[in-house]
Amino acid sequence: MELTAGFKNDKLVGDFWGGLAAMLVALPSAIAFGVTIYSAIGPAYAGLGALAGILGATALGLVAPALGGTNRLITAPCAPAAAVLSAFAIELVQHGVAAPSIVLMLTALGLVSGLVQLMLGFMGIGSLIKYIPFPVVSGYLTGVGLIIIGSQIPKFLGVPGGISWWRALISPELWQWQSGLIGAVTAGVMIGAPLVTRIVPAAILGLLAGVLTYFGLASMDESLLVMAGNKLIIGPLGGTASSMLEAITGRWQEIGELKLSQIGSLLGTAFTLAVLLSIDTLKTAVVLDALTRGRHDSNRELVAQGLGNVASACAGGMPGAGQMGATLVNLASGGQTRVSGVVEGVMSLIAFLALGAFIAWIPVGALAGILIVVGIRMIDRHSLHLLESPWTLLDFIVIVAVVAVAVGYSLIAASGVGIALAMFLFIREQLSSTVIRRKLDGGSRYSKRVRLRQDMEVLEKEGHQTAILELQGSLFFGTKDQLYTALEPELKKRRFIVLDMRRVQSVDVTAVHLLSQIRDSLIERDAFLIFSSLSHTLPNGRNIGDFFDQMELTTMTEHVKVFPELDDAIEWIEDQVLGQGQGPLPGSEVAALELSDLELFRDHKEETLNDLEACLERRSIVKGGKVYSFGDPGNELYLIRKGAVRITLPASGEANGHHALTYGRGDFFGGMAFLSQMTRFNDATALEDSELFVLQREQFERLREDHKRLACHLVEAVAKVLALRLRYSDKELMAMQE
Repeated sequence: MELTAGFKNDKLVGDFWGGLAAMLVALPSAIAFGVTIYSAIGPAYAGLGALAGILGATALGLVAPALGGTNRLITAPCAPAAAVLSAFAIELVQHGVAAPSIVLMLTALGLVSGLVQLMLGFMGIGSLIKYIPFPVVSGYLTGVGLIIIGSQIPKFLGVPGGISWWRALISPELWQWQSGLIGAVTAGVMIGAPLVTRIVPAAILGLLAGVLTYFGLASMDESLLVMAGNKLIIGPLGGTASSMLEAITGRWQEIGELKLSQIGSLLGTAFTLAVLLSIDTLKTAVVLDALTRGRHDSNRELVAQGLGNVASACAGGMPGAGQMGATLVNLASGGQTRVSGVVEGVMSLIAFLALGAFIAWIPVGALAGILIVVGIRMIDRHSLHLLESPWTLLDFIVIVAVVAVAVGYSLIAASGVGIALAMFLFIREQLSSTVIRRKLDGGSRYSKRVRLRQDMEVLEKEGHQTAILELQGSLFFGTKDQLYTALEPELKKRRFIVLDMRRVQSVDVTAVHLLSQIRDSLIERDAFLIFSSLSHTLPNGRNIGDFFDQMELTTMTEHVKVFPELDDAIEWIEDQVLGQGQGPLPGSEVAALELSDLELFRDHKEETLNDLEACLERRSIVKGGKVYSFGDPGNELYLIRKGAVRITLPASGEANGHHALTYGRGDFFGGMAFLSQMTRFNDATALEDSELFVLQREQFERLREDHKRLACHLVEAVAKVLALRLRYSDKELMAMQE
């Protein structure tokens, strides 16, 4: 009990310090993000923006960690939210929307985006967001970083509101050198602080440096000590519980003034914001998993993040996501569980109530300096390495395209471009790999059914009638032409087209339509389209056999055949070529071969065969019966008078063993163990009612003394068959390794 209590206390202590350190990182950024958003409405709203950032950090910190499942994850206002909301606010200002309505619409946007996240989580979309290609995510983040930098340049330089970043850069007469100096000092300290100490977060040290610089300048210019009308600082925001309550309830008093058209205009932006926040959160969760060897629940986390953003919006705060910087600080400072995230929210509230008056004096230029550093760090500079190889050049172009659309137009458009490019990347990847794994001529691939010599000669001669194509990957509209190009030259010269579907991962309607056209072309020539391994379940859960039946590809005609394995298909084709496909007539009986009918002994004299037959035992095996089993002594050689015998190797995961060979009427088997005098290493099972000649070792020894020539011929024949079996075995092993 004492050890358990001590362990829990250690966790709580770690969570406290981790949450405190995370707050010191998250809160300055949250204030800066809030000021960025609301100052777009007008300088008078900067204080309200700072308050929105603080309330967001508080609400998100209290709700999201409590409901999420990822330990140590810190949720707070973030750069993507600042970029989307500030752009939204600027657009509303340009359309002449009243400031109070803009405030309310910003709040409603955060609320709707939270609801969208809830929907994504409940629908299980969280698992899919993780699969957005890296170039698209990289473009998103870089675009958001550049937007943040661009929005902060005017504030960094202290130019009047409403002036674009590029006009601010080319208009030095509008610069306020005090703001630029404060921003430069803040950014410089924030960048250089980690080189000196990591005990205090760099953002805190940078902010303190900016504040000290401001008051240093104020000692030389007393006008800077006046809060009223001072555009260099955030300005009053209040620091009491009553002011917070007023901020929470005040904006909802005008909720009835929102029109349905205004709410409808939020949906596209809200969806984009929800996706960006989700990506930001799950990206942080993945990194956290790698560092802690944990495993987060994507959908549960989205639900928690959605509820957190809903709570933040209801409290008048800005939306947010799982923050990479604050999370890593929490981890490094001793955070152990989700409690550390709750501690961060509580400490944000305490900081607001205790330091509200101080926050009003924070220079806008200092916050701009912090955000510019944040924006620079969001730019994926490592993506430049993609230019080093022609194989990754297209990925770099995708990144540039997403960034260009995000910066030049909007993040909403960039999200659409990103989704389109993600689909393009998938199609490109599929097109870059062939769907034809192997194409074989019928003369170079035989079934595992051992044929007589004259039959093998026929099959080798007629091998050109058959083409075997082993397919792989995705059969869809993007690979349709590739598949048709491979099949087209075979349609006019082959009687049998075999498509092995064992390695196919997906099939769409377009591919099925193409296969239907191929089927119809073969029917016109009285040729056959043959599928093998068709009934397996695809990764998407669809049964390919049922899908083909639904599309009537494999029904309504005898010219389409379906077999469970490729070997079954090849054996059927061989039977057709050899004229055995019809089988015996109904009611007829296949006669059992006599010794003189066996190809092995056709050249021997009758008296010799009589002596041999006297040494043989006649044995009947019912269908499914075992001729011998694994581990039996190899003291018998078997000659098939009637029926067929299947040889299987024991294999894990295969109930009936691994099919090695099949011997039919007129063949013999069991020679390897018989000659080596070893135990059986396989099973022999009758595929149908069978009759055998059985030569036992004692009888063979007698035969070797009385008829040396016959015995030698028998041994030679067995050796040839064993060589043939090894050839097939090599093919099997190669197939198993591929």
